[in-house]
Amino acid sequence: MTTLIIVTGATGALNGATVEHLLDRVPAGELGVAVRDAAKAVRFAERGVEVRHGDYADPASLPAALAGADQVLLVSSNDPGADAVSLHRAAISAASAAGVGRILYTSHQGAAADSPFRPAVVHAATERLLADSGVPWTSLRNGFYAHSLAWLAGPWRETGVVTVPADGPVSWTAREDAAEAAAIILTSNHAYEGPTTITANAAPTFADLAETASDLTGRDIRIAVVDPDEWVAAQVATGQPEQMARFTLGMYQAAEKGFFAGTDPLLTTLLGREPRSARDILARPQ
Repeated sequence: MTTLIIVTGATGALNGATVEHLLDRVPAGELGVAVRDAAKAVRFAERGVEVRHGDYADPASLPAALAGADQVLLVSSNDPGADAVSLHRAAISAASAAGVGRILYTSHQGAAADSPFRPAVVHAATERLLADSGVPWTSLRNGFYAHSLAWLAGPWRETGVVTVPADGPVSWTAREDAAEAAAIILTSNHAYEGPTTITANAAPTFADLAETASDLTGRDIRIAVVDPDEWVAAQVATGQPEQMARFTLGMYQAAEKGFFAGTDPLLTTLLGREPRSARDILARPQ
């Protein structure tokens, strides 16, 4: 029997990469993407993927966007100014009403109602919605995306210092690996249910990363943990809005409290190889 996988947010980096991996695993006729702007999904349409209009902020668009799907991969909202839980509720309700066989959701390893990092609270609330939906679900609890080290570690290549307002272990996980893992899980005959942790195999601290950077560059890269308010003020001085600086501060504080510390071998098992590491990311040419 032919099945249909619908992927939302497929014009973004994460779920777009997942669709590319799915095209290596299933016929294009078994794939669809639900996107806000169909013009940005031309590359998928040209390969035979059905492109549908679907916008969490426009619930009326969702029934047709998700109709006939055996599985739906819902990307989490990345708009810090939106009521993301309400957006996710609309998508989950539409998937349930459409009779979708399974909902998958791009969550986060640190999903917790008491996390200092606001997206983690949203992910925890969304997982509760999934659990109450009555639909089989899989929450892809991806590790913190490693490409964000480009800004979270600060301009250490220029300054020789990794300056942070708090330090703690983080299982930095390559977004490329998480995308591939999602495609594998989507084609695994519903083998994974509920919260499913997808992380790299180590959780270095920023101090550890400073040592790694020293080793990679042959320079003495040191760590500086500064007062959080001083750090926020420094970010604002560079032109960043204070609200965004405090949003980012929550990530470091969550790391300090251990919310991103765990690792899981599942990603290695799914990929059949070692996942990319934080060292690999730091070693990339700038």
